Amino acid sequence: TAGQWMRFAFIDAWKEVWSVGFLCRIMQVTSRGFCAWRSRPMSRRQRDDMVILAHVREQHSLSLQSYGRPRMTEELQELGLKVGHRRIGRLMRENDIKIIRTQKYKATTDSNHTFNIAPNLLDQDFSADDPNQKWAGDISYIWTSEGWLYLAVILDLYSRRVIGWAVSNRMKRDLAIRARNMAVALRQPPKGCIHHTDRGSQYCSHDYQKLLSKHGFKVSMSGKGNCYNNSMVETFFKSIKAELIWRNRWETRR
Repeated sequence: TAGQWMRFAFIDAWKEVWSVGFLCRIMQVTSRGFCAWRSRPMSRRQRDDMVILAHVREQHSLSLQSYGRPRMTEELQELGLKVGHRRIGRLMRENDIKIIRTQKYKATTDSNHTFNIAPNLLDQDFSADDPNQKWAGDISYIWTSEGWLYLAVILDLYSRRVIGWAVSNRMKRDLAIRARNMAVALRQPPKGCIHHTDRGSQYCSHDYQKLLSKHGFKVSMSGKGNCYNNSMVETFFKSIKAELIWRNRWETRR
């Protein structure tokens, strides 16, 4: 494997300083394997694996050990490397490169209410041909030493850009409204833009729905208990938590 080849190369580079037997024990390889490595040339694929593995280790460090196989593959492809998911998965597995994540759980969706529920117009079709055709919103949470901080966002599904956001120390209805107001002020969307959320009381409230109606939105809501119906926003929350929030200790909400 690429990992073994790198260990053998290390032993070969330092064999004049320490004994081969000692280096093999430290690197957890056999002397017979080292001798076999020296007697045969490295293949083109093995050389490529070593180059790719170096990039994987670098991105693993830069991402604070948060990139899994799919995201790692995307990052390396953007760097110009011709790699696939299987190869990256194999190199990460063989070299014990793992994701490190920690989290606290907090429920944010309160669907036990008497407000009206809108149909699911989006129906898991997250594609859009132009900006301001489909928006999606949701609320998540961040743990701090002072307690929970709630984050509400609105994404434009065309670019997946966050176009509105708000934070609060309490799960109040104005949290979602403030995020939506920022998005409307930034984009001034045309009538007919689909606005998709879950069935939480913050989004089903009369105040929130009244504002949507005022600006001509088509209201769409996820099916009960189906997180995949709003997976674009869930993916955003997963990324920001894995790559930033869970990597630090936040002393205050500010």
